[in-house]
Amino acid sequence: MGPLDALNHLLNFVAPAAALALVLVPLSRVLMPKTAPALSWWAQVAIIFIVGCAVLTAGLWWLGRDGKMSTYAALVLASATCQWLLRRGWRG
Repeated sequence: MGPLDALNHLLNFVAPAAALALVLVPLSRVLMPKTAPALSWWAQVAIIFIVGCAVLTAGLWWLGRDGKMSTYAALVLASATCQWLLRRGWRG
C-alpha cells in the first residue's frame, strides 16, 4: 500500500468522527439554546473530533475490524455526552 492509499484509508476512518463533530456543534445551539458553551465552536469541534477518533480507534482495537455498528453507536454516545459536558448541560 502506497502513502496515498494509506492517507485515503486514514481519512475514511476518521470521516464519521469529523462529520459528527461538524454537525453536532451547530445542532446543539438549536437543541440547547439556554446553555452557554464553555468554549468556542471550533474548540468544541476539535474536542469532539478527538474523542470520536479515540472511540473509533478503541472500537477497531476491541472488535478487530472497522465499521461495526456498535462502534458507531459508541461514537454517537461519546460525542453527545462530550457535547453535553461542553455546553454545560447539567445547568440548563
